[in-house]
Amino acid sequence: MRIINKNIHWVVLALVLAGTSAHLYFLHYLFGFVWNIAIADTVCSILLICISLWSAILLIRAYPTKVTLFTYSLFIALVFAIGTSYIEWHVLKWWMRPANDNPNFVGWAYYIGWLEGSLPIRFLITWIFYSWIISSSALKKNINELDSRFQQHADAAVLLRDAELFKLRQQLQPHFLYNSLNSISALVMIAPDRAQEMIGKLSDFLRSSVKREAEDKITISEELAYIESYLAIESVRFGDRLQVKFEKKYDSSTTVPPFLFQPILENAIKFGLYSKTGAVQITISIISDGPMLSLTITNPFDPNLQPPRGTGFGLEGVGRRLYLLYARTDLLETIKGEDTFTTILKIPQTNV
Repeated sequence: MRIINKNIHWVVLALVLAGTSAHLYFLHYLFGFVWNIAIADTVCSILLICISLWSAILLIRAYPTKVTLFTYSLFIALVFAIGTSYIEWHVLKWWMRPANDNPNFVGWAYYIGWLEGSLPIRFLITWIFYSWIISSSALKKNINELDSRFQQHADAAVLLRDAELFKLRQQLQPHFLYNSLNSISALVMIAPDRAQEMIGKLSDFLRSSVKREAEDKITISEELAYIESYLAIESVRFGDRLQVKFEKKYDSSTTVPPFLFQPILENAIKFGLYSKTGAVQITISIISDGPMLSLTITNPFDPNLQPPRGTGFGLEGVGRRLYLLYARTDLLETIKGEDTFTTILKIPQTNV
């Protein structure tokens, strides 16, 4: 179908030539008319059909709505079929008028009688042909309008998805930034050196965040470098209390959407350190298994203690981003044990 639409002009030309050849064949070889009569009848019929179809298709394209378009196309086909038959009858009678001194008009009386008798058949064939072509044109117009509307909806959905993804990414940083600034404020009085160190690390961290804004996918190594910058800031905040153990088994070509790991790790730190005293170990396991990358973060927590209430956005925002990116709801899982909390994040690898 695409090939036909692409070469529609050649298809129309081939149909006209085929129709002309068939018309001449029937008139000359089957009905026995001389070439002058056969050619005149053929030229008149083909020209009237082409002009009528061209006019009818223009009327279909100009029709302002798709409501009752199919009925309108059948009505147009009927009107043009009647008009074609009527004009063809009078034009051929005028064109083929007898001339006693012209031998090319032998068979004139027979042709006029045959023409009058064939008018109902010509009308029926013309009407069926017009109905097919014109209704096909109406159907194509409806399909094009539906495609255009579908494309508009698809474009709007993509824009909405991108806008929501951008909003979600923008919401990742503020609460972490607030916590960091509060910690810096507290350190300024009691440990200005550590406050200065934290400001420098925070500046580097935010600078790397800005550089990653325009990226849809980054390598796992880049994401881990970003996470290590984040952990360096948290280490200044919590000192030796924060201990992180990594397990890494992944391919260097593995890619991930940026800003997915941090909110999960931040959630683990919040629940792990605020509900425990002393040193707290958080385990991060990153394993690539063919078409799927799995991130597992395990942190201890005390079920009897409640950490400070936050925005509740972290894991919910990650889940929403995963759904927008992959249209799946099974990529984020949390498991609460007796004294541990585990978050499992799965990222499909589309390039595998």
